[in-house]
Amino acid sequence: MARWCYRHRLVVLLLWVGALFGLGFSASTAGTDYANVFSLPDTDSKKAYDLMEKAFPASAGDTDTVVWKVDEGSVRDQDVRSRIQPALDEIAGMKGVGGVTGPYAADAAGAAQISGDGRIAYAQITFTEQANAVPKELVQDVVDTARGAGQDGLEVEVGGQAIQRVQEPPTGLAEMVGLAAAAVVLFLAFGSLYAMLLPLAVAVFGVGMGLFSTQLLSHVTDIPDLAPLLSSLIGLGVGIDYALFIVTRHRKGVLRGLDPEESTVVALNTSGRAVLFAGGTVCIALAGMLVTNLRFLDGVVIGTSLTVVLSVLAATTLLPALLGFLGARVLSRKQRRVLAATGPEPEKSSGPAARWSVGVQRRPRTIAALALVVMAVLALPVLSLRLGATDQGNDDASTTTRKAYDLLAEGFGPGFNGPLQVVVDGGDATALTAGIKDTPGVAQVAALPPASGVTVIQVVPTTSPQSAETDTLIDRLRDDVIPEAGAQAHVGGVTAVSKDFATVTGDRLPLFIATIIGLGFLLLLVAFRSLVVPLTAAVMNLVAAAASFGVLVAVFQWGWGLDLLGLGKEGPINAFLPVIMLSLLFGLSMDYQVFLVSRMHEEWVHTRDNARAVRVGLAETSRVINSAALIMVCVFLAFVLSGDSGAAMAGVGLAAAVALDAFILRTALVPAAMHLLGDSNWWLPGWLEKRLPHLAVEPKEEAAPATAAAGEGPASVVHGFVRNTAGEPVEDATVTLMSQGGRELDRVTSLADGSYILSVPAPGTYLLATTAAPPLLKRARRLTAAGEPLVHDVELEEAAEVS
Repeated sequence: MARWCYRHRLVVLLLWVGALFGLGFSASTAGTDYANVFSLPDTDSKKAYDLMEKAFPASAGDTDTVVWKVDEGSVRDQDVRSRIQPALDEIAGMKGVGGVTGPYAADAAGAAQISGDGRIAYAQITFTEQANAVPKELVQDVVDTARGAGQDGLEVEVGGQAIQRVQEPPTGLAEMVGLAAAAVVLFLAFGSLYAMLLPLAVAVFGVGMGLFSTQLLSHVTDIPDLAPLLSSLIGLGVGIDYALFIVTRHRKGVLRGLDPEESTVVALNTSGRAVLFAGGTVCIALAGMLVTNLRFLDGVVIGTSLTVVLSVLAATTLLPALLGFLGARVLSRKQRRVLAATGPEPEKSSGPAARWSVGVQRRPRTIAALALVVMAVLALPVLSLRLGATDQGNDDASTTTRKAYDLLAEGFGPGFNGPLQVVVDGGDATALTAGIKDTPGVAQVAALPPASGVTVIQVVPTTSPQSAETDTLIDRLRDDVIPEAGAQAHVGGVTAVSKDFATVTGDRLPLFIATIIGLGFLLLLVAFRSLVVPLTAAVMNLVAAAASFGVLVAVFQWGWGLDLLGLGKEGPINAFLPVIMLSLLFGLSMDYQVFLVSRMHEEWVHTRDNARAVRVGLAETSRVINSAALIMVCVFLAFVLSGDSGAAMAGVGLAAAVALDAFILRTALVPAAMHLLGDSNWWLPGWLEKRLPHLAVEPKEEAAPATAAAGEGPASVVHGFVRNTAGEPVEDATVTLMSQGGRELDRVTSLADGSYILSVPAPGTYLLATTAAPPLLKRARRLTAAGEPLVHDVELEEAAEVS
């Protein structure tokens, strides 16, 4: 497949461009139909919602609020009314506004919209559409008209879901910032503009097609508006990372003497396999959310999984085509000049990564202990984790939605922004109303006129929607007050729904964690034929999860650094976030584990030396893993700019998780633990080995033969002559024998007559790369060696000038 894509690169590129523009046109024509379905079956709040929907059919449109406050006097004063009422009338006349209910009506309902001290009042605006469907131009007109009525001494603010949409940053800002940061990291890693652009192009195609597909699917199934943000977040991360791993392996192959086509095939046959496996683990981890049976998460699974699949497909088909267009220009000019002048570089690890790897081998106990202490300290805040729901009270203090929220809380009490609805369908509603009034924690109670045998009692708590005291009040109403009144009633409303969602999520979290850890364990067990490697990975994933949630609690629940980041006010952690974050974290952690351990396993298969396998695997992969993690951190942190508190929370949490996982766990704790465990890392009972299916992450290669007896030579040799096109011998040409996975097996230089001879470890198919000093061209060929010496002559052509 890689060779076909490389050779038919124009066809592949046109197919991808056509698919992207076709999906984009279809999605823009169809529009969006995202739906947030938070209600849960078999919960008290869902029963209350069903009863209300039957007895009081809700308005089809979204309801937002205009709230105003005077510094002196009263909102009833004529000079205040003369500014506010015309603005409300103008808003009511706008196309798309169903109606406006203000405080200046003559009835008692209007009077209830003015605070007790007369300084704060509010009006409710009902649109004809739900918040996501209301045109932004209309919402902006409402905001401008309402706030335009303000003056010195009169503050006017607007709140609500539709209003929140117009104060979000421009769509795509977070993605663009993330891509720009990733571009800087890639350029520093590669030193080549062309190589830098490859992962970005793969990510753009994967994420673009994923978002367009998710947008189209929103018309046939319930997909929350958070899904495209999370799809962008995870798609950019994995798309860039997967391409980075493949391009890095390809560049290494070219530097070691392979021609670009052969190097592309080798890269896809090694790192490409790992990418397929890693993408599968991410999708499996995401699918683990389905075991929670939370409808809200179904759409998230669809959007994110589809984006990951398309990113993997782009990395394994589009990327080889793009590599075909670049050829040797995937290297920097300096690298191409050095390669042409000195020939292929030897297979060796050097630099800080190699020195760190040697240091881990020498002091595994010290490094493991330090890493564990750091992770344990960061995990401590998770002990105070409290799940809930964020609302506009968590917005930045400078936003009009946050100001409107605070004004309503000031004028009508903290609980006014999240009233409870006690829905009565049997028993004495009057007695229940009286009982609720006498309940501690209740600020206001009002029973609405009954309809179809159903009575709704509006209950305003004394505490804010996010406070633990409000959760206690809901439990007290359900467990004590309603049974004592002998009524059949259910407690609903947005605050009750959020509490039930958090409760159900918390109850199902252990099953979810067990599911994704179990699936990940089985995948690694089959891939690496070891019990200890997947067990180590599972433990490390739990450690990373605890530490990352500790950071999340410290930032968003305790408020450490929120002002610095401009992320609003502290509050509980979104109830859906643990499930989403753990899915993404386990998937991404498995990626790094696969890329790290697959190289170790490759070395183990050839040498049966655990210390060497761990040292070489860490030295050769830590730099690319750390670069990939740094890119992910940049992409995730960029989503702080998304304007969505849920996406910002997920971005910070995932950035912390990836940083801790890559820079501490995979770079220090995992290799240190593997050094301490020794050969037992690769232990697998014989009976289990026979029953497990074979799923190799790296291409199958012959293991190195056992230690040979004295006097025994290699299984075979390959020999011949290196000549130019005129038939003249080429002296000092570098001839390298490599495995199909690109691993160097033997290297010699040709003699004065052009002859060479290489040792072949065992019969099989190998790569033979030959490079000579300018003006001769490097040449790579596949050859199959049997048990007898193989004669293979090499003809080198003159190379084009290096540009």
